[in-house]
Amino acid sequence: MSAERRRELRGKYLKLGTGELAAAASFAVVAIALVMPRLAGSDDSMALWSALVPLLVVLVQAGIYWLAARSWVERAPMPAAIAAAYRVFRIVDAVLLGVGLAGILLWWPERIGTALLVVAVWVFGVVEYLNYFVVRLAYPLARWLTTVGQWRPPRLVQDIRTSAPGPGWQGRSEPD
Repeated sequence: MSAERRRELRGKYLKLGTGELAAAASFAVVAIALVMPRLAGSDDSMALWSALVPLLVVLVQAGIYWLAARSWVERAPMPAAIAAAYRVFRIVDAVLLGVGLAGILLWWPERIGTALLVVAVWVFGVVEYLNYFVVRLAYPLARWLTTVGQWRPPRLVQDIRTSAPGPGWQGRSEPD
């Protein structure tokens, strides 16, 4: 591809990466500064963090992915070590979401508003996980209804699948 296309994608990836990291920081700051002081007790706090930690982890990993992808976009495949790390993240994040759900149920908030907030945060974490590791869900609003049903793999998954072979690969088919 052209140098111009690479420059455009690097700019887009910079915006995506910094956006995901800013979102993670914003969620954490809002939780600490605005939500935590209003919670009824420690169980509510534990439920909130059970929902929030998986979301923050996925957002930070996504931000790092987009920023790292700037180095190989339109030039080379994703480096094997990074692909291996994101294969592990895919499993760890799913476990983290499961543990987060267990924490929410264990420390179920007393107030309905808090419970709805906690569940919404956890569901958003699940949506982010799906968007990065399972099926692309993020599209421009004008194309969303016509495109989301095509079940396209996320860019991260495409990069993992086409990553450079690492040591010990020896031509084997790589797992998703």
